Amino acid sequence: MACRFEVTLPLSDREGLAIARRALAEVDLNEQQLTIFSDTSEVCHINRNADHRPVHVQSSLFALLLLCQKLTRETQGAFDITSGPLSYCWGFLKRDGRLPQEREIDAARSVVGSDLMLLDRVSQTVHFQRPGVCLNLGSIGKGYALDRIAAGMQPAVRAALLSAGSSSMRAIGTGNHRNGWTVGVRHPSRQGQRLAVLRIQDCAMATSGSEEQFFEHNGVRYGHIIDPRSGQPAKQVLSATVVAASAAVADALATAFFVGGPDLARQYCLANPGVLAIILPDEASRPVVIGDNRQCEVEIPGE
Repeated sequence: MACRFEVTLPLSDREGLAIARRALAEVDLNEQQLTIFSDTSEVCHINRNADHRPVHVQSSLFALLLLCQKLTRETQGAFDITSGPLSYCWGFLKRDGRLPQEREIDAARSVVGSDLMLLDRVSQTVHFQRPGVCLNLGSIGKGYALDRIAAGMQPAVRAALLSAGSSSMRAIGTGNHRNGWTVGVRHPSRQGQRLAVLRIQDCAMATSGSEEQFFEHNGVRYGHIIDPRSGQPAKQVLSATVVAASAAVADALATAFFVGGPDLARQYCLANPGVLAIILPDEASRPVVIGDNRQCEVEIPGE
């Protein structure tokens, strides 16, 4: 998953160390199941075979695919795990960004769309409706892994902060602060500055941005987060942070709101109480806070 997973425990919880180590061991299993960079993973098996026959998958992965399809509908297609062909034609899957021709983008778009992924609940199978469709769970995998780690630690551990790099976190309990674990959101364009400070308890947060993965062509900057609906890199947002009960949902929505911007975030948060978004639009000096989560306090530096 291209990041370091860590568990932070209160100093007083010595017994939690062994539990945390056992839970972290599952990360490798999740990686082996979800990665598209290993031919032996379950997702790669699906991508190779599901265009010509239904492929049976493990129950945990099938549940994740159902969640992904639901989130695609709810975000109007801004989050879509079938968008891998677009990332490939822009060169981002190989970390070698390039400007594709329109015909390449059109060809990639023809095999993108969660409606091309048929999920049979009875047989627990996946079947693609068109050759060339492929799954890439990079936009939800870290959050999914954090949820699995948290499930393996609760209820034995009452307080812990789980992290997958600096962009995805899952809080258990309140830590040493009565209002929750303190987490900083990095400013995407001002080195060393924080965009926001969160205090979270029994919830998750995730941030999406393109400040690290991008390329420039003729003075134009192209980020790695692609809008599945247009086939073009998302442009209207510099950073999108989401707080939700589930780390997988927060991970996916951070990508969706980066693509869809404040308007999509407002629509989603209005329809889904308990989801909070902190979005920095392009060329804005301060972020906008949308929605609400009672398990999170938000501080915007300077306010």
